[in-house]
Amino acid sequence: MINIFAIADSQEESVATPALNRMTLFFALLALVGIGAGLYAQMVGHHHAYANTRELPWGILISTYAFFAITSTGLCLLAAISHIFGGNQMAPLANRMVFLSIATIMGAFGIIGMEIENPHRMLIYNMLSPNLTSNIWWMGTLYSMAVGFMFLEFYLILNKQYKQAVTLGVMGAIAEVLANTNLGAVFATQAGRPFWYGAQLPIFFLACAFLSGAAAAIIFTHYAFKIRNIELDETTFSGMQTAGKVLALMLFLVSVATIWRFIAYYAGGEEAARVAADALVSGPLAINFWVFEITFGLAVPLALLMMSSLKSRQMMYYAALMTLIGQFVSRYDLVVAGQIVPEFAGWSGMPFNLRYMPSITEILVTCTGFGIAGALFLIGERFFGRTFGEGSSHH
Repeated sequence: MINIFAIADSQEESVATPALNRMTLFFALLALVGIGAGLYAQMVGHHHAYANTRELPWGILISTYAFFAITSTGLCLLAAISHIFGGNQMAPLANRMVFLSIATIMGAFGIIGMEIENPHRMLIYNMLSPNLTSNIWWMGTLYSMAVGFMFLEFYLILNKQYKQAVTLGVMGAIAEVLANTNLGAVFATQAGRPFWYGAQLPIFFLACAFLSGAAAAIIFTHYAFKIRNIELDETTFSGMQTAGKVLALMLFLVSVATIWRFIAYYAGGEEAARVAADALVSGPLAINFWVFEITFGLAVPLALLMMSSLKSRQMMYYAALMTLIGQFVSRYDLVVAGQIVPEFAGWSGMPFNLRYMPSITEILVTCTGFGIAGALFLIGERFFGRTFGEGSSHH
């Protein structure tokens, strides 16, 4: 019989401090501000509230959705791997990663719900008239399935039904992988956008999922102990070091993949793809690309991890934080650069590069994801803190 009072057994009263309550309220208000901005856009029309145009229809809301969805996939996969092979060093982080995967995908859903002009139609017609040839349909359906699996998995973890939880976790991980690669395919199958088109993006997104997931695991583990004002125990620090190894490996692999993507653009790709690449290398997106995506998001974190030999919790935290910021900017660069070249480039009167700057409404809606994920993280630490400390026994 499943214990319906498991949540009560998992609570940590000591975490419910006035400071933490205020921080939770802050993130909740941040989410509400974003939702309010989204509702405002629904009322006045997206074409008035958002800076997107017919020529450049996707902006920061799509890139932020992708950022949260990809991070959720990485957390889910790392948790599933840790649970399947119980007793490994990352296992102490696994239960928290399951919950964080739910928190980040809910942040993604909050943003995409505000980005879509008629989200209710998606909910109604997703099942009534499914389009099995649409990558976006598969992406939404698979992410919804993954969330369902993860909710059930976490419920089973709370009730210490570990064997069943592992099965649900594997199903959730498979759904997340399929959803994540479909998200990549949404971009990669658009032949009219040469900067995106090709077979690499779905795999690149999967690599970025492991990268972002490992970074998020380190960051939230760091904060989980910081809000309790206690030092990491040996097993948790060992798990954090293992996440650091995954982070270092993926920083290297994503760097190599990024280099080869640009070599391919300049070695014989379509002219429009080279122009888009130029926008990143030396054009309007150059600061984003070189400062935040490459230096701040890949090179410096890898250097910090190597110099510290993963022995410093603070260094791992800084490397992970820089990585996530770099990944956020990387998603933005990818989305905007793919559309920055006009589809009718070269025609009289067409600009060389399209311009895009997020509106205030879009920036506020972007806050929805951070508000939801932040509030859920703190709520999770308050109500499920003891369960998060039991990851090493889950196998």
